[in-house]
Amino acid sequence: MGNLGDLEIFARIVTAGSLSAAGREMGLSPPVVSKRVQRLEERLGARLFQRTTRKVTLTEAGQGFYDRVVAILASIEEAESQLARKSSEARGLLRVSAPTSFGRLHIAPHLRPLLDANPDLTIDLELSDSFVDIVGEGFDVAVRIADLDDSSLVARRLASVHRVLCATPDYLARVGEPRHISELSGHVLLATHGQDPWRLEGPDGPVTLRVHSQLRTNSNEVVREAVLASVGIALRSTWDVGPELRSGALKVVLPRWRASHRVGLFAVYPSRRFLPQKVRVFIDHLAALYGQVPPWDEGLDQLLEQQQAA
Repeated sequence: MGNLGDLEIFARIVTAGSLSAAGREMGLSPPVVSKRVQRLEERLGARLFQRTTRKVTLTEAGQGFYDRVVAILASIEEAESQLARKSSEARGLLRVSAPTSFGRLHIAPHLRPLLDANPDLTIDLELSDSFVDIVGEGFDVAVRIADLDDSSLVARRLASVHRVLCATPDYLARVGEPRHISELSGHVLLATHGQDPWRLEGPDGPVTLRVHSQLRTNSNEVVREAVLASVGIALRSTWDVGPELRSGALKVVLPRWRASHRVGLFAVYPSRRFLPQKVRVFIDHLAALYGQVPPWDEGLDQLLEQQQAA
């Protein structure tokens, strides 16, 4: 495989986390992988990895080299695609990370047209509510719901994200509906570990609220089910509870207060000079799906205006 093969092995070790794991993925024995890495380090005159019995980590020189190798391999993949006259199609393995609930509701149901149009594309969709290390864990692209103004990654905004306070009519009838932000302290507030505190914007300016609840969880879906079960008030995205807001199963609480407007839905990927076609096609597919007004927000503005006027 020559020098290029050594670069491919090096990059695979980084994403796999160890020499043995990289060897298994590439069909090579650990001694062969170790020898190729040693040859690469000797040729470069620099140590690329710190090795332990369990894992390998990049040295400072190795990290800088890895960033360049990823760009080189991506460029080669793109050139091969164009040479094969498949530049309009995505091909190969596309590793995607996305939030659990959003991926289940708004990505997975819409993959068939993308896969039908790109028969040589394989999607590995991993759902997690943690922010993964895209480069370190070998993902091509991640879908994130966040404020990414300070991100070092390349990010494309796919849609706005609106988060509102909500509860069931049953809970509000039983406990009472708060009329001012200060009254939330007397209610059960539901949030995941990572969602505490709440940062809200409203007529009195920005407010930060600590969430205290008998229920603690790391799962957004547990919070969703709890609010639907009339346990308390939650801060939920309209993409998650839009149908329940429209049907009346949930009611917006303090409709003049929303979560920060800076939070959005983004596709993020490592900074590369040449974006692989498979990544571009996937991102374009999502952007077309969500459009200027995402499907989950259709009609909700009128609903919120009615509640504010009430």
